Amino acid sequence: MRGAFFALHVCAGGRTPARLGLVIPRKQAGAAVLRNAVKRQAREAFRLRCGRLDGMDLVLRLVRRIDAPDKKGWRAEIDALFDRIEPVGRG
Repeated sequence: MRGAFFALHVCAGGRTPARLGLVIPRKQAGAAVLRNAVKRQAREAFRLRCGRLDGMDLVLRLVRRIDAPDKKGWRAEIDALFDRIEPVGRG
């Protein structure tokens, strides 16, 4: 799945708890402050949804350059991407 700034890759991970990987390259967010802010927003969005995502491995990747902090905008896009995920059936 893809948004304006982020791409979300989803893979079924078996019966393990949900896991999140983050790829926030220096090329796309030059300042460490920006990279850390994006990671904090992503981790919090994941924490709020991890119960319904059991058995999935997720990788959130920043694909477009950001120059200024827009935490509300990032969070809205990350939330929208996470909400599009179909939970794995329990069996």
